[in-house]
Amino acid sequence: MSKHFEDARYYLGRAADHAKAGVKEELAPVEERVKELVGQGDDEEPEPSRLDKLQADLKELEERAEGEAREAVASARKRVAEYRGKDTAAE
Repeated sequence: MSKHFEDARYYLGRAADHAKAGVKEELAPVEERVKELVGQGDDEEPEPSRLDKLQADLKELEERAEGEAREAVASARKRVAEYRGKDTAAE
């Protein structure tokens, strides 16, 4: 890629970043006013989104499955140890 295009891409990225910051700065008072009208303060936590709820549910399922798997492995090891103990005692 030509150096001119690389430079242009860099400066377009910087311009986009500055534009984003400018829009945020200009809309901050409007955001505050809307929050006041709606009755939502800055210290209030927003309701968890559907994605957040699903991720929490999946985490809970993962932890439960992990625990069940550990119990199953421990039980299997115990049965194998008992089996090997009986097997060697018969000899």
